[in-house]
Amino acid sequence: MVDPIWAASLGALALFIAVCGTGAMVNRVFVAVGGALWGARLGWHLWKRNHGKPEDPRYRAFRERWGAHAARNMFGFFQLQALISMLLAIAFFVPAYSVQAAIAVNIGAGVIVWIVAVLGEGIADQQLKRFAADPAHHGKVCRDGLWRYSRHPNYFFECVHWLAYAVLSIALPWGWFTLAAPALMALLLMKVSGIPILEARLADTRDGYRDYMRTTSALIPWPPKRA
Repeated sequence: MVDPIWAASLGALALFIAVCGTGAMVNRVFVAVGGALWGARLGWHLWKRNHGKPEDPRYRAFRERWGAHAARNMFGFFQLQALISMLLAIAFFVPAYSVQAAIAVNIGAGVIVWIVAVLGEGIADQQLKRFAADPAHHGKVCRDGLWRYSRHPNYFFECVHWLAYAVLSIALPWGWFTLAAPALMALLLMKVSGIPILEARLADTRDGYRDYMRTTSALIPWPPKRA
């Protein structure tokens, strides 16, 4: 259950930083509302999806690979997740501690990006949930809705969510530092613990997934290629 707790804790961290921040009120409100609602939605979704289910295959694969050192390595892995949370929190710290208020254009654009990101991620999650709930789809690849254009549309909109704080903060002092959050999230999902581990398993367990990988964008939604 570490994934839902991680998402919820990041939302709580955004709220904590906004309350403790000494920056302009409009910046702190954006961080508090945006971060807390995002964390609550994602944490609740992951909790419902994982509760009562077998261990996440990614973590099971880690334990099997690490063997006798699994407990030690898993502890270190969780501390790494905490460190990543701190790095992502740069997106919250910069605006929450900036005495300069974000201008109206950046606030409006940030709100639009945030809405698109959270709605898009929620829609992708629900489309996959409906597909998986049909027994006729067992072992098959979801190509419904957003999943026709991206193999991981939920991951794409997750990256877009972190971009919202950069849009808000880009004109503020140290604002460029907030670009580190979406860049880090994209790197983690594309190269570390997201897509590589997940797709290594799906390619061997889902009928047609290798063809899906050949024809469909990994992250950014894009019209699929011919098979």
